Amino acid sequence: MAFENFEHKADIGVRGIGSTVEKSFEEGAKAMFDVEVDLKRVRAAKKIKIKCSALNNEELFVEFLNALLAQASIHQMIFSKFKVEKISKGKQLELNGSAWGETLDVKKHKPHDEVKAATYSQLKVEKKKIKAREMWVSQCIVDV
Repeated sequence: MAFENFEHKADIGVRGIGSTVEKSFEEGAKAMFDVEVDLKRVRAAKKIKIKCSALNNEELFVEFLNALLAQASIHQMIFSKFKVEKISKGKQLELNGSAWGETLDVKKHKPHDEVKAATYSQLKVEKKKIKAREMWVSQCIVDV
């Protein structure tokens, strides 16, 4: 599993790679919050539940990232650990997950760019062969 950022002219791309779609979402969340702060500086002290839904995996990825941003703003937190516990299928996909972090402290966390929203630009959630392994890749552009 891995996460990374990629270049984009105006904003920043985030990409999560994992053995399951859930793991790729978790890694994508790490990539997004890594744009804001160095994740190594953030203690996973407090747990916040995350729920969202969408019609497909692509929309669900964006909804998940935006739900995380909303909860971070509401609780004045920064997150560093993520768990997608379940994606249920019905009329819509329903995601239940959690995020762990701590209250944002400017001196400790030394924020970089503020992520305003995850977008549909360059949005993909797909299975790919990476180094001879089947992996899920979830990516999009985030507005900073």
